[in-house]
Amino acid sequence: MQDRYAVIGNPIEHSKSPLIHSIFAKQTGERLIYDRVLGDLEHFEQDAARFFQQGGRGLNVTVPFKERAWRLATSLGDEAQRAGAVNTLLPMPDESLRGENTDGIGLVRDLAVNHNFLLSGCRILLLGAGGAASGIAGPLLEQGPERLFIANRNPSKAEYLAGRLAPLGNIDWGSLEDLEGQQFDLIINSTAAGLSGEIPTVPEGIIAPGGWAYDLMYASKPTAFVDWGKSQGAARSLDGLGMLVEQAAESFFLWRGVRPETSSVIALLSTT
Repeated sequence: MQDRYAVIGNPIEHSKSPLIHSIFAKQTGERLIYDRVLGDLEHFEQDAARFFQQGGRGLNVTVPFKERAWRLATSLGDEAQRAGAVNTLLPMPDESLRGENTDGIGLVRDLAVNHNFLLSGCRILLLGAGGAASGIAGPLLEQGPERLFIANRNPSKAEYLAGRLAPLGNIDWGSLEDLEGQQFDLIINSTAAGLSGEIPTVPEGIIAPGGWAYDLMYASKPTAFVDWGKSQGAARSLDGLGMLVEQAAESFFLWRGVRPETSSVIALLSTT
């Protein structure tokens, strides 16, 4: 009998996670089935509980449920505790749920290992302050950037996130309007604007010479933010496919105790 895993989100039909985990399973010889679950916006907690009650062995959690998954979990890993957001749920022997967050690990690995971007000493702008931003901000600060600025349409949410992570490094916050006259070496879009083909409204010339743009979203064609980065002269403008594969590999390791190889999977998905 194959163990059952899934990703839960809303929307969810675009998710490549089932394909990624099926490749991981074949690569490692692990026997499992991985599905998509469309989570009800009002009843996410019941949907997640039902999945595990029916024998599910692990859930990935995506937009817009990461913060609710954090509240649902009975115990939390260090990254999840700090982030206030969970993207991986594991059932424990006592039937409680363990919450982990592999997003930040996935992003750092994609940037630093797959693309050789030096995070140490750089100026980073993080657009958005929701569950996705919460999951990556701490691991980014641990890389020793010169500065991490969190900008959000609701600056109080950015202030809250920055306050929680202040002991980790030089972190600041503000509104999108506060970005006027500033420049950054790496601009990361963690907002959900890309789901509707939009981008956050940021000033012209905000990418420093040689700077990069990175969208946590991914799609079969360049996202609106990736196109924006190219139009602004970014040296590289990337979507989140590599991060998706890397965070999935970390989740797979947490569930199965086996770490899959990722570079060939990223290369395959980049051509499909």
